[in-house]
Amino acid sequence: MSFRPSGASESRVPIVDLFAGPGGLGEGFSALDGGSMFRIAISIEMEKTAHETLRLRSFFRQFGNDCVPPEYYEYVRGALTITELMAAYRCEWEQAEAEAWLAELGVEEHARVRERVDRALGAEQNMGDTVLVGGPPCQAYSLAGRSRMRPVLGADFESDSRHFLYREYLKLLADHAPSAFVLENVKGMLSSTSDGKQIFDRIQTDLRYPGKALDDFHPRNSDVEYELFPLGSALPQTNSGSDPPAESFVLRAEELGLPQARHRVIIVGIRSDRAERARAVLMPFTKLTECASLDDVLAGLPPLRSGLSRTTDSDHAWEDAVQASADRLLKNTKAALPRPMRQELAHVRAELKTPLNGRGGRFVSTTQVSPRYEPSWFVDSKIGGVLNHESRGHMRDDLTRYLFAAVFGRVEGRSPTLGDFPDVLLPQHQNVRTALTGSLFSDRFRVQLHNRPSTTITSHISKDGHYYIHPDPRQCRSLTVREAARLQTFPDNYFFEGPRTKQYVQVGNAVPPLLARRIAGVLAEALGLVPREPT
Repeated sequence: MSFRPSGASESRVPIVDLFAGPGGLGEGFSALDGGSMFRIAISIEMEKTAHETLRLRSFFRQFGNDCVPPEYYEYVRGALTITELMAAYRCEWEQAEAEAWLAELGVEEHARVRERVDRALGAEQNMGDTVLVGGPPCQAYSLAGRSRMRPVLGADFESDSRHFLYREYLKLLADHAPSAFVLENVKGMLSSTSDGKQIFDRIQTDLRYPGKALDDFHPRNSDVEYELFPLGSALPQTNSGSDPPAESFVLRAEELGLPQARHRVIIVGIRSDRAERARAVLMPFTKLTECASLDDVLAGLPPLRSGLSRTTDSDHAWEDAVQASADRLLKNTKAALPRPMRQELAHVRAELKTPLNGRGGRFVSTTQVSPRYEPSWFVDSKIGGVLNHESRGHMRDDLTRYLFAAVFGRVEGRSPTLGDFPDVLLPQHQNVRTALTGSLFSDRFRVQLHNRPSTTITSHISKDGHYYIHPDPRQCRSLTVREAARLQTFPDNYFFEGPRTKQYVQVGNAVPPLLARRIAGVLAEALGLVPREPT
């Protein structure tokens, strides 16, 4: 049986996605209005497993949503090999390989980058009717990254090349003069400095005049100029031509109704000859009074048990370990725990039973997967279940801490700090006593709350689950890749390649696709791709 690819309309605006990760930004843009507005021409990513995820998703998009072949679903369920999938659809796979490029920007010779982008855009690049999206790696901008890197790099920290990977953006802007761009990064970009100067000020200037910012580069369009637009909360601005307040470039996902408290810098640039319409259209997003909760998004996903690490793991051993944890809490902390917590612990212990699907896996067969939030976006009945839904293993001491945190969150309506933990549960770390005073990392065991948006999903979720404890004490575990992906608003048919640790990194580094779709919507209006809404 043959399947007809969706057949990209040449009227769709091509997207160039730099530092693409697993493709969250591109997914949101390509999904706008059923895929009729934008198409991904090329996405560039340096990490192998993230590139494999990009390539597979590009293959998926070669087909309309109603025409995705059954072999795709057989592959993601583990019933077909990647080689067999490639052989069955050679043309579509070749197109996916042309679109998703494994390359390290800043290392790859720019002449080759230019040639690959030219080839992907074809004749369209001459008109500059393109949108550039993406964001440079954030280690040099994030607060956590700076705290880790300064002691290691010392004086060299300020000159770390990762501060300036946005120059790869500038080269693409100055070479191809796209009609618009979207640059995303962590909020720490606003406070990061180099040589004693604010990096964000320099970035704004360079993005306005990318050709002039590249002293050692000879771009095709050295005089191209951009106007920058913030989409964050409206803040007072003067009419003196000064820059918008830096904080106005921060988008807070939960204020837009998304199920995650994720705060990121989003800079939208419009080429100067297209900026007049944009000035009337690109207004800050309106804050919403309500946002989706964790329960709204994770509803329908099969419950799982955690694994046991550094010991024999089995359903029976897990039940014994969690019941022993409950006994330990009830026996050793009876005087310290309030009665509601003791009652909840006793209730959990009495009802504890290994969930039907155990620890889950690459594919978990089930028919009930629908969330209460945006079900038409997430659910694909052709999957026949859930993908990337496998729990990780935890040490017995951490199981006890997770059980305590989940019960505490359910009873108290907040996540405990270390000061809330009984002394017998405090980890044997050198800085615990300092953390008990309320300093950094006092919330190192953070339970997600069922009736609120999640905290920010970051790549740290790949290290351990301590910041991402599931709110259900009967599961006593951290979030799975699929649960993190749902909170990041990836559709359920978006499959993440690689080992589980790499999958977590991909999800944590991504831009939420539904946030990207919101940005794509206002950009489409600003570029005249859709009629302007009446005021």
